Amino acid sequence: MSGEAATGASTSPHLSKLAAAARRFAGPDHAVRHGGRVSAITTGHYAVTGLSRHVHLGDFVVHESRTGAHLGEVVKVEPEAVIVCPIESGAAIGISDRVFRRGAFRIAPDASWCGRTINAMAVPIDGKGPLTNGNERRSVMAAPPPSMGRKRIDTALRTGVRAIDIFSPLCYGQRLGIFAGSGVGKSTLLSMLAQGDGFDKVVIALVGERGREVREFIEDTLGSDMAKTVAVVATGDESPMLRRLAPLTAMAVAEHFRDAGERVLMIVDSVTRFAHAVREVGVAAGEPPVARGYPASVFTELPKLLERAGPGGEDAGSITAIVSILVDGDNHNDPVADATRGILDGHIVLSRTLAEEGRYPPIDPMASISRLARKAWAGDEEKLVSRLRALIHRFEETKDLRLIGGYKPGLDAEMDMAVKQVPVIYEVLRQMPDAPLAADAFDDLAREMKKAAGIGGNTGAPGEAQQPKAKR
Repeated sequence: MSGEAATGASTSPHLSKLAAAARRFAGPDHAVRHGGRVSAITTGHYAVTGLSRHVHLGDFVVHESRTGAHLGEVVKVEPEAVIVCPIESGAAIGISDRVFRRGAFRIAPDASWCGRTINAMAVPIDGKGPLTNGNERRSVMAAPPPSMGRKRIDTALRTGVRAIDIFSPLCYGQRLGIFAGSGVGKSTLLSMLAQGDGFDKVVIALVGERGREVREFIEDTLGSDMAKTVAVVATGDESPMLRRLAPLTAMAVAEHFRDAGERVLMIVDSVTRFAHAVREVGVAAGEPPVARGYPASVFTELPKLLERAGPGGEDAGSITAIVSILVDGDNHNDPVADATRGILDGHIVLSRTLAEEGRYPPIDPMASISRLARKAWAGDEEKLVSRLRALIHRFEETKDLRLIGGYKPGLDAEMDMAVKQVPVIYEVLRQMPDAPLAADAFDDLAREMKKAAGIGGNTGAPGEAQQPKAKR
């Protein structure tokens, strides 16, 4: 007994140290870490040996260098090494530096994030202090809701932009693309749509934007609406990993609010810059290009991102996604635009010609389509819009004839109506960014047509006998 007691007394300090170490490393953040070492460095990525059996594609790793710890993402796994793209640009990387697995990137959104501006890593950049994390941690690479478990889309949405509400109306839970070349007005139109009051929450992903425009958009465009908005920003000078991650982080935030039963507006400006970032990462990982320089991963990542928007389950809310697509060289059939158009539920086309004529927003009503328009139109609105399209088509196709003096009033009643009414329609569609949003676009159209023909007079406008009211 005395020997056992002595032995116990002599080993108790060691047992105490062991118990303390066990308590210290018991949490998930302090568990035993799998690590490796940097074996090769190339522009845009580096190789790590010793981690191949412990990581998966998309996992984050922590690289410990002489300047501190830096994050990276696994983009390729080989038997002997993994390829990692650093999250930060210009991170100091040395041969034999230690690299440890961190796991999938997760965030914990909370209602207190509204009014805040964060980066792609969910770190605040607005100088208002740290964020309060919610109770649930979400992966930024979550899968879309099951297709058969989603609610159907059946509720119309007023954007306040007359050209959209008349010709390409939206519904809650719809995914819409705004297609335009550079400098035509995509961001301006998005700012108008962000000011609508039909949503409980707004989540904005600014991907590859100019750094000077971020504060202008948040302070001038959103203003008081920022109180219900979460802005996720990755400017053009940041690494492709952050530009790729920004819309994924924003989507995870939007999904948090949707699952809480709220109507969420998700704005991404722009999907094209997201695709460019995915291309840079894919090329760094050794992917071969398959379409005009874009690797196959671009066309895999686009539906993964966009399909996460839309209606949720029966007890959830919806994410209405409005995304901008930069059409390179005004070619609307470039690979990213073509692939995105097939995923979305509609597209708004901005015309450079209309912008040069000073018609804002420069929406081309003939080229813009909403696949859910019939669910948004009410009464005779669909018939009215069809008639308006026919008049605009007739007006535009005879433009050259009228310019050379080949048109004479009274010979063609259809032509006379188009010449009389289409300029009025164009004037109704004109809406500057600082103008108030329209409460009812169809009422505005009817009122302006009456003014053009004389107050109280018969305008001869198609569908005027019955002014339809949409079910909103």
